[in-house]
Amino acid sequence: MIQNREAFLANVASRLSRTKVLTERPERNWNYRPQDKTLTDKTQDELVDILRDQCRLIHTELIETDSAALPNVLAEAVAAYGGGPLAIWQDPRYEAFGLREKLQSWPKQGIDVHEWNPSIGYDNISIVEKSNIGITFSDITLAESGTVVLFSGEGKGRTVSLLPNKYIALIPKSTIVPRMTQAAQQISKQVQEGKSIASCINFITGPSNSADIEMNLVVGVHGPVKAAYIVIDDK
Repeated sequence: MIQNREAFLANVASRLSRTKVLTERPERNWNYRPQDKTLTDKTQDELVDILRDQCRLIHTELIETDSAALPNVLAEAVAAYGGGPLAIWQDPRYEAFGLREKLQSWPKQGIDVHEWNPSIGYDNISIVEKSNIGITFSDITLAESGTVVLFSGEGKGRTVSLLPNKYIALIPKSTIVPRMTQAAQQISKQVQEGKSIASCINFITGPSNSADIEMNLVVGVHGPVKAAYIVIDDK
């Protein structure tokens, strides 16, 4: 339960020289809204092309596959990144996309797989930080910027995409949208419908990149050194 909300809002309103707290969002009738039109005329295949071009700029490998070939494609990507240990979410989409058998076979091959377990709390972080690769699904994918949007929460720890040396994002093709505008609209719709919102929403654009004022790029300071996107045709 929220406590002291009315008193807090009344204090903010008084500082803004308002006699009452606004209960309805003010309308903003912009003359021009290019954000609503940019790339919206593109087909899903064209958005994949835009995403691929952007991935080249953000030092991220993009691989296309279908659900049937996904287990082998993921295995090849994991091998290319040096194998385990691996960290994954507790997420039914691994099963839905036919990856459960592959995930269960890896430990038999000496490749450890840690599935985020809410019941062990911070011990998850200790395990994940020792992982070589983190693997998650993308909830929304922004073609324009090459960004994956992750809805973290119970069973879906933020650190799975942050602490391992490398990161692989599994991107259902249907999640690809033109740009940030559509992601914001989807999240806003969830709020308006009273749905539960992820405790943490992360926008990740390739591997960690940092640069100083002289434009000297350093990769991997604040996250994975390498990143790959696997786009899955889920039509």
